[in-house]
Amino acid sequence: MEYLPLFHKLQGRTVLVVGGGEVALRKARLLADAGATLRVVTLTIRDDMRQMLESVHGELRLRGYQADDLEGVVLVIAATDDEPLNQQISEQAQARGVPVNVVDAPKLCSVIFPAIVDRSPLIVAVSSGGDAPVLARLMRAKIETWIPATYGHLAGLAKQFRAQVKSLFPNVQQRRVFWEDVFQGQVAESVFAGKLDEGKRLLAEKIAGAAPRMLGEVYLVGAGPGDPDLLTFRALRLMQQADVVLYDRLVAPAIIELCRRDAERIYVGKQRADHAVPQDQINQRLVALAKEGKRVLRLKGGDPFIFGRGGEEIEELAAHGIPFQVVPGITAASGCAAYAGIPLTHRDYAQSVRFVTGHLKNGSCDLPWRELSAPSQTLVFYMGLVGLPVICQELIAHGRAASTPAALIQQGTTQTQRVFTGTLADLPALVAEHEVHAPTLVIIGEVVQLREKLAWFEGAQAEV
Repeated sequence: MEYLPLFHKLQGRTVLVVGGGEVALRKARLLADAGATLRVVTLTIRDDMRQMLESVHGELRLRGYQADDLEGVVLVIAATDDEPLNQQISEQAQARGVPVNVVDAPKLCSVIFPAIVDRSPLIVAVSSGGDAPVLARLMRAKIETWIPATYGHLAGLAKQFRAQVKSLFPNVQQRRVFWEDVFQGQVAESVFAGKLDEGKRLLAEKIAGAAPRMLGEVYLVGAGPGDPDLLTFRALRLMQQADVVLYDRLVAPAIIELCRRDAERIYVGKQRADHAVPQDQINQRLVALAKEGKRVLRLKGGDPFIFGRGGEEIEELAAHGIPFQVVPGITAASGCAAYAGIPLTHRDYAQSVRFVTGHLKNGSCDLPWRELSAPSQTLVFYMGLVGLPVICQELIAHGRAASTPAALIQQGTTQTQRVFTGTLADLPALVAEHEVHAPTLVIIGEVVQLREKLAWFEGAQAEV
């Protein structure tokens, strides 16, 4: 993040604008709307600029820029077509620690103007860091259509009752839950419908009947195989409102960044022979956090009910009477297979698919090998990389042809996805040759031969 977005209170504070042309006028109008006291320095000035400045009782210095024009200002805008002058203004302002914006010269700026969606007191700002201002304006136009003007009325209504709610709910978490219910419930709907008095009445009634909520809730959410675009709408909504996030090793960093920024984040990931937090402690922590009144997001890679131990976690929650929701995610088998161009079933090659855990205990794997070796089915092994030699050996020993097509998909659905194809007999050699690492999914079956024709997501993949 190259720029940190901040909102500045300019009411009654002096801002210097150097320049009197069209661009300077646009900036001056925006600053005047924010309540700033304008000081304009320019050799020539447009009539409409002069009229606007007079209407807001601004100061006009009709001459060239001088260093003492910076005295007492909190922000400087350089909007001239004189590049050396703009650079001089920037250097002198920054030497005094005064924020400066030089129009169309990002390298000379210490602050930049965003594209603004004004739903006062709700303000949305969009910026490209000065690199693509037209794109920022296009994004603003999209946001304008998503946020009706009535959102400003809703924010204003909340302002009227904020002190009462703070008095009723001294706990920050409780206040957050209350306001989220307000902004997503009937109060908001009334305001959006233009019924402001009704919305005010409903909010007053809600406050009068409210009581602190002592028990939280747990959201068991599947994060999918890695691509953030594969999240469900419901998953994203719950990720944005959770107070605490417990996340696994397989959850992509880009997905974690979509969680609410001020949420507490706790890593509880597991990998072979290295469990950051044992499963029973994870279960207990979910219960303890919910009993503190917090909304807890348990974020798991793939789908929580497919080799994700989600069932164990919600059993513990149910035993303690903790409310919970389960949001399924796209499991690795379907996500990785789709991005690798391998259909898991196909009328000509496979009439069934089986998901199998390849995790070995004590070097052995107790699986129904004879059933797994039947033809016309696709096998998908999760966590099968370490035990792959045993898996391949047993399948061949129980009748599956050594020449059966097979694939390894590492970090599927992400830009670092790698796909290696071969046969059941040479899969272990592929792992050794290409230094394949977890997370890697193994797909075995005739459908793998369709990859050559159907692969569509290549990205930065390497393959054999």
